[in-house]
Amino acid sequence: MKGHRSRTPRQEALAERALFAAILTLESVEECRAFFRDLCTPAELQALADRWAVVALLREAVPYREIQKQTGVSVTTIGRVARYLTNGNGGYALAAERLERQRRPARATGSSQGQP
Repeated sequence: MKGHRSRTPRQEALAERALFAAILTLESVEECRAFFRDLCTPAELQALADRWAVVALLREAVPYREIQKQTGVSVTTIGRVARYLTNGNGGYALAAERLERQRRPARATGSSQGQP
């Protein structure tokens, strides 16, 4: 984002770690929403949300062109997300799998109580 940085790689790593530590202190979706709305521009936040939506659709094996129709995200970005989903650092898959595990018990509980 910035052309010239005066920080060392170590300082950059520490700043990144501090950001992630701050995110880990958040305890609800509402707190995360407030934090990210303060941290990001509306366009940056939309780009993050779009990429996350693409992850879910890719995991469902939805074709790229259909994902583009549903989300408005470019095929280039979809390809980039797909590449990181399969060959990245594992973050997309980890978060998606954890969300699925959280939702499964909620669905089972909801359906057993006659809730949709």
